[in-house]
Formats: sequence, C-alpha cells, structure tokens
Amino acid sequence: MNNSLKTSLYLALIHYPVVNKKSEVIASAVTNLDLHDISRAARTFGAKAFYVVTPLMDQQDICRNIIRHWVDGWGAKFNPDRKEALAMIRIRDSLDDVKREIAHLEGKAPKTVATGARVGSLGKSKEIRFDDLRRMLMAHQPWLLLFGTAWGLASSVTGESDHVLEPVTGPGNYNHLSVRSAAAVILDRLLGRPSDSKV
Repeated sequence: MNNSLKTSLYLALIHYPVVNKKSEVIASAVTNLDLHDISRAARTFGAKAFYVVTPLMDQQDICRNIIRHWVDGWGAKFNPDRKEALAMIRIRDSLDDVKREIAHLEGKAPKTVATGARVGSLGKSKEIRFDDLRRMLMAHQPWLLLFGTAWGLASSVTGESDHVLEPVTGPGNYNHLSVRSAAAVILDRLLGRPSDSKV
C-alpha cells in the first residue's frame, strides 16, 4: 500500500442508473480509459477493489475482454504494473450487488459516499467535506465511494447514499472534469500523503 492511511475503501463506477444531459435516467457505455485510469488510481491510493457497475451484458463483455488482455493475456507480460491495477476490477450488475459483496467481505455494510460536480442537485443536506471524510475513513468501517458516468449519478443513487462529497472545483465557473480525472483528485485529497510528510 502506497499511502500511510489504513482504510477499507472501495470504489464503484456506476453506469446505471446515471443521467444524460436532459436529466433522463440512462445506462451509459463503458469507456476503456476509465477502466485503466481509475484502476491505476485505486491501486496507487490503496483501495481494496474497483467495481464497474453495469447491467448490460455487452458492456460487461467489453470489460472482461479488456481485463483479460491485461491480466491474463499479452498485456500482462508487456506491462505488469497495468496488470496489477486492472486485476482490482470487479464487474457487477448493480450497486446493490456491490454493497452485498462488500458486506460479506467486511462483516458489515459499507457507508456510501456519492460524488458529483453539482453538489446542490445531489443533496446539500448530506454534503461532507474532504477533510471530514478523510478523518472518517480511519474508522473501522468499510467505505464505498461512488462515481457516476455520463452526466452523473441518478437521484435514486444519491438519495440512498450516506453522504455526498463536496465537488472538486477550480478557480472559475467551468467544472466539467472527466470521471477518471475527478477520481484521481478525490483519492489524492482523501488518501494522499501530506506534502510535509517524510518519504
């Protein structure tokens, strides 16, 4: 584990239910780069597993083919570091399946934390700041960090989440990071080694 914090953190990239630009609930397509980059960030910051959630069988097949190439195929020999990261990916049909699996592994249900760029629409009353969540992650409790694809998590997901993390923002009004970029920033803020710590 590359960070000094000991925590039971899991990640889930949700492809259903998410919303499109019109706020309609949809199932989004899997993106190759998301699998690579989020799994690498998950491994770097010591997450226990990275779940990809989609009920679509063709999308699950795409995921399995990518993982197979890098974990069992030629890619595993070409890039062992990539193999180590993509081996963390677990494909599941639904978020409920993910929560049940983590509860079985950990002996208790995970606390869920939704993420998004538009925190007001995600549930202001549940909003939690990075510093607060960083401290809470040290409790003897499994945590599940939820990332949305397309235009973000559906309200049914955020409404059932225990917390909603404050958004990643820049100095201006533009706020449209890719999910893989946002995931890396969030993991660094929550689990990264402080800049004044000894290497």
